[in-house]
Amino acid sequence: MKNYLFALNESSPKYKQIYEQFKSFIEQGNVKADEQLPSIRQLAESLHVSRNTTLTAYNQLVAEGYIRGEGRKGYFVNPLELSLSQESPILPNKKRVRKEESVRIDFRTDAVDGSHFPLKIWRRIANQVLTLPESFRYGEPFGEVSLREQIAAYLLQSRGVRTDADAIMVGSSTQQMLINLGHILKKDYSGIIVEDPGFDGAREAFQFHDFSLEYLPVYATGADLSQLKQMDSGLIYVTPSHHSPYGVSMSIQQRQTLIGWANKVQGYIIEDDYDSEFRYTGRPFPALASIDSTRVIYLGNFSKSFLPGLRLSYMVLPQRLLNRYKREFLSFESSTSLFSQLTMARFMENGEWNRHIKRMRLVYKRKMEHLVSLLKKHFGQSISIIGEQSGLYILIKINLECSEEWLIERAHHYGVKVRPTSIYFIKNYPDKPMIKLGFSGLSYDEIELGVNLLRKAWL
Repeated sequence: MKNYLFALNESSPKYKQIYEQFKSFIEQGNVKADEQLPSIRQLAESLHVSRNTTLTAYNQLVAEGYIRGEGRKGYFVNPLELSLSQESPILPNKKRVRKEESVRIDFRTDAVDGSHFPLKIWRRIANQVLTLPESFRYGEPFGEVSLREQIAAYLLQSRGVRTDADAIMVGSSTQQMLINLGHILKKDYSGIIVEDPGFDGAREAFQFHDFSLEYLPVYATGADLSQLKQMDSGLIYVTPSHHSPYGVSMSIQQRQTLIGWANKVQGYIIEDDYDSEFRYTGRPFPALASIDSTRVIYLGNFSKSFLPGLRLSYMVLPQRLLNRYKREFLSFESSTSLFSQLTMARFMENGEWNRHIKRMRLVYKRKMEHLVSLLKKHFGQSISIIGEQSGLYILIKINLECSEEWLIERAHHYGVKVRPTSIYFIKNYPDKPMIKLGFSGLSYDEIELGVNLLRKAWL
């Protein structure tokens, strides 16, 4: 297996440059059929990029048939007919336009609405916290008791989860909590079931501990839980309230089925309650952990619902795992800010957290409706909209003969940045390319301008 080194620049997305370089290697015969490529991790380290970047490039090569993945063995080059390199991609008939120098509209999915952030209230509480003696010390290793007590009260009121402060672990991010959790679970389990498509950051955390991965198929209509009977792992990671990326929620029947499976195999469900605060049609479904807390590890965070830069997440552990977790991590310092924890604790205690969520649910619902209305008006049957019932983004399936790469590049030509979905898929690819559009950080006018520019770019 060769080690590949080549220069990357800032003129285009790095995943695209990696994809094009390997495509060129293969078409020119510099990489032979059945030759093994570097692992995602090895290539990322040699090129000094993230593993998500190399994974996206490999996924595009797999989708186009240049390479194949063989389980845990890695990626290998497929035999290539000479005529393939002469073919041109099928693209809608559209004249080329001048590339914009800068991004005008960014449909990013990692932002919140800054205009509705309770800045004055947060600043006032933060100033109060700075006068407390406990602000001038190192924090507790598993999170401040005051915050954990507030989280426990909130989970009971909003998600039906009965727990106490002692069972709650506070950390900096969902991925960091999964890495810690993996260290505990790998002593008893060697594999885990993940959703396909599913959150790529979770897969990275499990692969960090060398878990073998099994894939549960998920569609826009929901997960195919019948496949669990054919799987060997006793662990499963799911996003039942707002699937990443489809946005679909598990029904109560599916949740009960999953709980039944966990009890039958004596395993654990890792429930990432991602985006559960923002459901726009009816009340949120109860959390899995509210049905059976003995078999469910519950994960939540304040990033999407409040402020991404706060870096504040939490995990509720079943009693069987709690003591082991505390023994393993007692000597490690907290990975998140003591100041942020104390401020958030008071923010919640004063009732500001519930008021903020109630207010933002209405703000985001109206933005979602505005975006969906514009897309239907300008694109009609050219697209299918997925996931408009909840969350801070939607997916649009493009019913045209084009690729995800082409859609992203064309949008960029018109000054619009959109996100791929191919990074979430392993085997269960859709029949048409899908694009992820986040709306939470955009104004109504920006959403309208962005949709108008996308229409010009794609139609």
